Parts: sequence; structure tokens; C-alpha cells
Amino acid sequence: MQINSPKVTLPKSAEEVFNFLSEVKNFEALMPDNISKFEILDEDTFIFALSGMPEIVLKKKEQTPYSTITLGAAGGKLDFSLTANIHAQTDSESHVDLSFSGDFNPMMAMMIKAPITKFVETLARNIPSAI
Repeated sequence: MQINSPKVTLPKSAEEVFNFLSEVKNFEALMPDNISKFEILDEDTFIFALSGMPEIVLKKKEQTPYSTITLGAAGGKLDFSLTANIHAQTDSESHVDLSFSGDFNPMMAMMIKAPITKFVETLARNIPSAI
């Protein structure tokens, strides 16, 4: 299953956006209003939960300076990744979009597609006000 957020334009350089998203603690500012838990486990890992949903542990897996940061599931039964794609437009403007990728059985995919889509879109929409 692949879900992509709309592209968000930021009045920040790709380096500034990359540095912000490289700090996992900053993801707390991107979370939806219905977050019920957010805790930093180490410099690359955090756990969060949304009201009525199970806890999810995300760990920074890969990063390419100023262009991508990939977080992935750290434990649990589901394997998925969340990638921030950063595109420099000028020295002081960039675009960011998020892509969620996971391998789920068809029944699970059908159940989680709508909430995951809303979650990814919310994260992307919150980036401009968080940086």
C-alpha cells in the first residue's frame, strides 16, 4: 500500500527542513490533535499513539542529506515506512511531501487506508507551522 501526501511549500531551505525533520522530537509538533501519547525513546526513535489506536514505534532508518528522511516501524507486527521527500526550489524555498509504504494483507489495507491517509496528510499539513 502506497499513500502520498499533498506537496507542501515552505519558505525554508531544503537544509533547514531536513535538519528539522532529522530530529525525531520535532515530530510531536506535526501530530494530529487527537494524539494521546508521544515519547522519545532515543535520538532516533519515538513512540506515539492516537486516541483509540494502538501505540506505534517509529525509528529513523535512512537519510540522505537535504532530500530524504525515512522512518520505519520499530518492532510490532506491521512493517511500513514513512518517508519525507524534500525538494529544494530555491535557496530559501522548498517543497516537502510524505509517502507511506507498507505491505499489508488486503483486509488490513482496506481497514487502515483511510486513517493512515488522513494521518499522513495531517503530518504534511502541520510542517509549515511547526518549523
